[in-house]
Order: sequence, then structure tokens, then C-alpha cells
Amino acid sequence: MELRRTLHIAPWLFAAAALAMSAGVALADKSIVDGSGRAVTMGDTSRILSVGGDVTEILYALKAGDKIIAVDSTSQFPAEALGTKQNVGYLRALSSEGVLSTNPTLIIAAKDAGPPPVVDVLKASSIPYVQVPDDKSPEGVVAKIRFIASVIGAEAAGEALAKDVEQDFAVLADQRSKITKQKRALFVLSVQNGRATVAGTGTSADAMFKLAGAANAAADTHGYKPLADEAGVELAPDAVVTMQHGRSGPPSDPVTTITALASSPALKQNQIIVMDSLYLLGFGPRCARAARELMAALYPELAMKRASAAE
Repeated sequence: MELRRTLHIAPWLFAAAALAMSAGVALADKSIVDGSGRAVTMGDTSRILSVGGDVTEILYALKAGDKIIAVDSTSQFPAEALGTKQNVGYLRALSSEGVLSTNPTLIIAAKDAGPPPVVDVLKASSIPYVQVPDDKSPEGVVAKIRFIASVIGAEAAGEALAKDVEQDFAVLADQRSKITKQKRALFVLSVQNGRATVAGTGTSADAMFKLAGAANAAADTHGYKPLADEAGVELAPDAVVTMQHGRSGPPSDPVTTITALASSPALKQNQIIVMDSLYLLGFGPRCARAARELMAALYPELAMKRASAAE
């Protein structure tokens, strides 16, 4: 009797499923609270627009590159992302028309995506817009990986990647504990006509300095600010860190042209460290590796000690 009842109900279930599918309702819909605190309902994740170099890098690390149909201009790793996907422009200068013209089924975006009016339009559209959390700490990077994995339904791959990255940060912390004398570093975002824009507290560069065991010479300022000529002598950085590729604006002049730092230990001893922008400031899966590379450039004596110990 129970068997006949089950057989009677089953066709009804299939009919309901067919009706839902014909109405465009995805049975796999799920809701997730994104980095802005919004509850976002998602279904189809087959056509992803990825906005933010860290977001794109994580998606590729999760083996979801084939789902990405478009990226922004900061998505420069892996090279395949910028070379084979549609490009919607710089993440802070998006246009709603340009984004929606790519016909995505899901938009996954970094917190910095903008401008705000465009983001508001995208959030109000029928395309699910998910903002990724942005805590620039080892725990935050790992949480970001798990979050994106959950959004696309790749929890197992996300957990494996998260554990690898946690191990990378553990190695970094062990190396950082061996620093006996902290160096002062200054991050230069750009240089125009001898004047520099530098990174204070609350910036990605400041967070990276902490990971690499360096003191931010511009810690008394907040955000990215122009460096006054008279402040250069007081800052006296041991090293200047800058990027190979600026994120926006006109090309930067050489760091050696910064008038305010002409007498600093960094410029006198040519302690200028140049790193790829996304690698250094992206806070993606390679974050710990980038911090170790920066640490090695700041503290070459640590690498020599490790080499001696290995012998």
C-alpha cells in the first residue's frame, strides 16, 4: 500500500519540478549573507563576472576559471584571466551597462568595486551581486577563500585551499618571529614631479608590512596621502617599497626622484623593493608567499641564517 502511494506522488513531484524549471526558478537556489551584510539569493553560477584581482585569483585556484565569462582590469593573475576573458574595466570605475552587457548569471565583486551609484544599480538588478568580505589578515584571507568557495558550491576545494594557505601563514609567522630589529619601510603608490603618494595605516600596504615584519614609516597618517617635502627627513625609511604596475592614473616617475626622501637611508643605500601590485596587495592565495618575499628583501640576513642552518 505504501509503495503504491509513493508511486502516485512521484509524478506530481516531477511535474512540480518541471513547472518550476519552465518558470525560470532554479531548484538549487540558496541564500548567502555577503560581505556587506546583504542576504543574496543565488542559483545559476555558470556565468560569473569576477570583479577584483583577488576574487579572480581565488576562483581560478578553486578550478572555477571555466565559469568566469568576464573580469575587471585588476584581474591580472593568472595571465589567462586578462588574456582570454571579457574585460569590464577598472574595478573602481565600472559602468552598469558594461557589466550587464556580459550577461552574467552571478557577479562576485571585491569591496572596492565602484563607483557606489553603479554598484547600487547592479545590486538592484535581477543578477545576484555578491560582495566579498575584505579583512586583510591571515584569518581574513582564509575566510575569503572559504566564502567564495561557498558561493560557487565548491566547499571541498575551498577547504583544501584554505588549509594550504593557513600552512603558508604559519611558516610566515615562524620566520617573522626570528626578526630581532624591525626595519622601517615606506610604501610609495605613485610619484609625480618629485612628489610621492604614500601609504599610511588602514591600507593594504600597511597590512602587508605587518605580515612581513616591517614598521610602516608613514604610520602616523591614514590612507594614501601626499608626502610633504619636510616629512621625508623625519620618516627616514630603511627601505622603499613600490609596485611594478600602478592600478590607475598616469605612469609613475622613478622613486629616486622623490625630493623628500633624497637623504633617507633607503635612497642613499638604494634599498628600493619593486613587486607586482596584485601579488603584493591582492591578499589572495599567494599572500603569505608575497609577504615572505618582501621579508626576504627587507631582511636578507634571515635567508643567510636559514641557509647556514641547512648546511
